[in-house]
Amino acid sequence: MNHYPEVWGRPRDDIYGPYNPSYLQTTGPKTHTQSPAVTGTSVIAVKFNGGVAIAADNLASYGSLARFTDVKRLRVFGDSAVVGFSGDVSDMQYIDRLLESIDIRENYSTHGNMLNAKNLHTYLSKVLYKRRSEFNPLWNHILVAGFDEDKKPFLSSADLLGTTYSAPHLATGFGAHLAIPILRRLFPEEKPLEEISKGEAEAALRECLKVLWYRDARSLDKYSIAVITAEGVEVKEDQVIEAQSWAFAESIRGYGAQVN
Repeated sequence: MNHYPEVWGRPRDDIYGPYNPSYLQTTGPKTHTQSPAVTGTSVIAVKFNGGVAIAADNLASYGSLARFTDVKRLRVFGDSAVVGFSGDVSDMQYIDRLLESIDIRENYSTHGNMLNAKNLHTYLSKVLYKRRSEFNPLWNHILVAGFDEDKKPFLSSADLLGTTYSAPHLATGFGAHLAIPILRRLFPEEKPLEEISKGEAEAALRECLKVLWYRDARSLDKYSIAVITAEGVEVKEDQVIEAQSWAFAESIRGYGAQVN
């Protein structure tokens, strides 16, 4: 065995022949983009009478490490749409650059029309489907909230496969399992949209974020919330979940020093 540190663990060339790295070469597709390293978790949104409310926490996790605690995952587009991102943060930044270029092009266009939320969702779903068809998907699940061409509240989803669907309330990530049941209980299908107020929608999102903070290991107690109405987009950043308490853990049998 060669005793130089830089070759520790490698067989001697004079006995086994020189190391041949050719087996590492491949003609297949690059797959490193299909292993997201830094990811964001749930985005939650709900329609109400006269608009849409959408919220997401500010955490970007490096694997299971809560690494980046100030990542805004809500992107305001124009004055009538908001895009919420979950999934890979680098792919989110790529889509954000696409949105910025579209925003600039629309503002300098001569026709004078601005893309509404429905147009924006159609565009993003086509981008996601194209990348999926190239076997190089953008590893994101997005929600688009705003208004359609008829000035009605619009909320729809698109994932990394280009699959799209709409509903009165939507959530991505772990929120699809924890937040959606809460929203369905608060706003059942038989309840008309006209009976849901802006305050009720915001309170419901804050309650869902609180549940996710307690239950989802990839969530944070700091979040952003945006409300889209006919008057424009109101964004509140760096909000903090209130009334936090882990005191209930002391009553759990087997917790800490408690043995009886």
